[in-house]
Amino acid sequence: MPSINDLLQDESIRHQVALQGYTTNVLHRLLAVLNRSDKRLMAELAEKLADFDPTLFSMERLESLLTSVRSLSAATYAELGQELTKELREFVGYEVSYQHQMLTEHLPVAVHVAAVSAEQVYAAAMARPFQGVLLKGVWADLDRNKMQRVRQTIAQGFVEGKTTDQIIRELRGTRAKGYSDGIIERDRRDVEAVVRTAVAHTAGVAQDNVMQANTDLLKALQWSATLDLRTSPQCRIRDRKLYTPDEHKPIGHKVPWGAGPGRLHWRCRSGQVPVLKSFKELGIDVPEIEVGDKTRASMDGQLPADTSYADWIKKQSAARQDEVLGPTRGRLLRQGKLEMADLYSARGELLTLDDLRKRDAEAFKRAGL
Repeated sequence: MPSINDLLQDESIRHQVALQGYTTNVLHRLLAVLNRSDKRLMAELAEKLADFDPTLFSMERLESLLTSVRSLSAATYAELGQELTKELREFVGYEVSYQHQMLTEHLPVAVHVAAVSAEQVYAAAMARPFQGVLLKGVWADLDRNKMQRVRQTIAQGFVEGKTTDQIIRELRGTRAKGYSDGIIERDRRDVEAVVRTAVAHTAGVAQDNVMQANTDLLKALQWSATLDLRTSPQCRIRDRKLYTPDEHKPIGHKVPWGAGPGRLHWRCRSGQVPVLKSFKELGIDVPEIEVGDKTRASMDGQLPADTSYADWIKKQSAARQDEVLGPTRGRLLRQGKLEMADLYSARGELLTLDDLRKRDAEAFKRAGL
C-alpha cells in the first residue's frame, strides 16, 4: 500500500512536468510577438541603411537613424512585459488553487487546509526579485541591451566597409542556419530565460505561501529536481533533501534552501514536495484513507520513496509518457530501446527525432519506425 506522501510526490512531479509544458506554450506565444517585431525592425533598418551615406558616417547620425527603430523595439518589449504580466496574474490564481486542492485531496475531510489570497501571492511574487531583478524592470533592460548590440554591429560594419546587406545579415542571421547565427538571436534566448524563470518564480512563491499557511500539517518540504543532463549542480545536490516548512532550514544536512525551488538560478526547473505529518501526529485515529480513484493509502508520516524524474516517467501510463515525451520517444522508452539519458544531447538539449535516428538507428529499426 502506498503512503500518502508517496502519492503526493507522484502528483508533485506530474505537476512539475505540466508546468514545463505550460511555460513552453507561454514562451512560444511571446516569441511569436518578438519574431514579428524583429521582421519589421530588420526591414526598417535595411531601408534606412540603404539611404545612409557611409562616407558621412558619425555616431550622431547613426543615433538619429535609429530613433524610429528604438521606438519600435521599446514598444515590443513593453508588449512582452504586459502579456507576461497578464499571464502570470491568471496563473497565480490557478497555482494557488491547485496547491490547496492537492493538499485537500490527500487529507481526510475533517482536516482543515488553509487557503491563501491569490492577489496577495501575486503581489508578493511581483515585489520579490528573481535573479536580482524585478519583472517590471527586466524588459527595459532587455530592450536597452538589444539596441546597444544593434548599434555596435552597425557602427562596426560601417568601419569595416560592409554593405547594407552584410550588416543586416549579421544582425538577422542566415536562412541556411534558421537565423540562429544572427546577433538578435541572443534576444530570443534572453526572452526564453526571463519567461521560464518568471513562471517558475511565480509558481514557487505560490507554493511557499500555501505551504506556510499549512505548516501545522507538514513535517517537511522535500526538494525535487528534474534529473536529466540539463540539471544544474545546485539543484542536483539539493534533490530529495528536506527543509522545515516554515523557515526552510535544512533537516539532516547543511545545504541551504537559497532562493528556493524554481528560483535558485535562471531557468530553474526544481519543485517542492510537501511531506505530511502522520495521522497520529495530526491527532486523527485513522490508519488509511481513500484517495482519488479509490486508491487506499496509509498515513504513517514516512518519507516518500526515493524517486527520480526518470523513475517517475517509467511508471506512468503510456498516454502520460506520450504526452510528456511525444509518441515516438514514449514508445521507444516503453520498449526499452532507449533510456532517458539517450533522449538528450551532450549539451543537454532535447534531441529531434532525426537526431535520435542518427544516434541509434538500430533502436528505431527494432521498433519498426
